[in-house]
Amino acid sequence: MSQTESTDRGNWNSKLGFILAAAGSAVGLGNIWRFPTETAANGGGAFLIVYLICSFLIGFPVMMAGISIGRRTNKNPVGAFKQLASNRLYILIGIWAVICGTMILSFYTVIAGWTFSYIIEEIFYGLGLQHWASWISDTENGWINAVFSVAFMSCTIAIIRSGVSDGIERATKVLMPMLLVILVALIGYVVIHPDSSEGLAMYLQPDFSKINADLIFAAMGQAFFSLSLGMGAIITYGSYLDKKENIPQVAAMVTTFDVLVAFLAGLLILPAMFMAQSSGISIFQDGALVAGPELIFKVLPSLFHNLGGTLGTVVGITFFALLSMAALTSTISLLEVPVSYVIDEHGYKRKKVALFVGLFILLISLFISFKVSLIGTFDFIFSQAGLPVSGVLICLFLSYVWKVDNAFDEIESGYENFRHTILGKVWQVFIMFICPVVILYNLVTSFL
Repeated sequence: MSQTESTDRGNWNSKLGFILAAAGSAVGLGNIWRFPTETAANGGGAFLIVYLICSFLIGFPVMMAGISIGRRTNKNPVGAFKQLASNRLYILIGIWAVICGTMILSFYTVIAGWTFSYIIEEIFYGLGLQHWASWISDTENGWINAVFSVAFMSCTIAIIRSGVSDGIERATKVLMPMLLVILVALIGYVVIHPDSSEGLAMYLQPDFSKINADLIFAAMGQAFFSLSLGMGAIITYGSYLDKKENIPQVAAMVTTFDVLVAFLAGLLILPAMFMAQSSGISIFQDGALVAGPELIFKVLPSLFHNLGGTLGTVVGITFFALLSMAALTSTISLLEVPVSYVIDEHGYKRKKVALFVGLFILLISLFISFKVSLIGTFDFIFSQAGLPVSGVLICLFLSYVWKVDNAFDEIESGYENFRHTILGKVWQVFIMFICPVVILYNLVTSFL
C-alpha cells in the first residue's frame, strides 16, 4: 500500500515504476526531432556507435551520481545539497537545478501544446476543413498557444497531484508502453515504403571516415542532453527509490531505454523524411536536413496530408499522439522537481503545491505563448548551457565535497562490495575526472 501522498513525499511501488518514470523524463521531443537528423549528418551508423558508447561512459555515471544523492537524502535537489554539505553555498547547485527544470518546463509546455493542437489539425484536415486546420496549427497565434498550453499543463498538474506511485508511476506505466507500441507501429508502416530506403541507408550505414574529435564530442553532448541530466529530476526521482534497489542496474536500464527510443525514433523520422521528399516536399535547408520544430510541425504534416484519405489522417493523428506522450512524460518530471522542493522545504501538502506551482509556471508559459521567439533564448540559457553546468557541479560535488566513499556506501546498500568491482573502480575515475572534463569541454566549445 502506498503512502498517503497528500502529506507525504511518496515512493515508488516497484523498480519498474522508477525505471519507466526516469526513462520517461529522459525521453522527450529531442529524441524525435534532434537525434535522427544529427545522426544522419554525422556519419550515420558511425555516430550511432559513438553515441551508444558515450551514453554509457558519460550519461550513465552522472545518472548514478544523481540517483545516489537523491536516495541518500530522500530530498529534492535543494534539500539534498543542504543535507550533504555543511557549507550552505552548495545549496546553490540544487537551486540552479530547480530553476533550470522550472524554466525549461515553462517553454516546453508551449511546444508540448503544439503536439495537442496538431492532433486536432490532422482531424480537421482529414474532414476537409483545411481552413480550420491551418488556423489551429498556427504556432505564431498566441491565443491558440495559450489554450493548448493550459490543456497540457492541466494534464501534467493532474498527474502530479495524485502523487508519486498513484500519479507519476501509474501514468508512466501506461504512457511508456503505449509510446513504444505506437513508435514500432509507425516504423513498420514507413520502412516498407519503397521511398524510405534512402533514409534508412543515411541513418544506419556507417561512414567511419567522419569519426573525429568533433563527432565524438557531438555524440557526448547529445548523450548528455538526451538523458536530461542536470535539471534535478534524477535526484528527485532517486529520492523516492527503495534502499534495496541496485543503483547501477536501474541507471543502466534507464540509459538503455532512452538509447533504444532514440534509435527507434531515427528508424521512423529519416525514412519518413525521404518519403516526404519523394512527394515533392523539401527536406533540406541550406544543404542540411531540416530538424527541430520545422521538421515536426511543417515537413511531416505535409507528408501526412499528401498521403491523403483516412490513411493520412490516421498516421498523422497517431504520430502526434506519440509526440504528446513523449512530451507528457517529460513535463511530469519537470513539474515534480519544484513541487518536491516546496513539499520538502516548506511542508505544504502535495495537492495544493502541485496546483499552485503548476499555475505559476503556466503564467510564464502564457507569456511565452505570445512571444515564441523567447523559446530559443530560454532553451539556450537553461538547457544548452544550464544543464551541462549543473551536471559538472553534481560530479564535482559528489567527488570532492560529499566524497566518493560516501556515494559507495549508498550504492552498496543495494549492490554489495560495489567499490571493489571493476565497474565501481571505473565509475569512480569517470565521475571524478572524465565526466566533468568532457561535459565542461562540450559546454565551452558550444559557446565558442
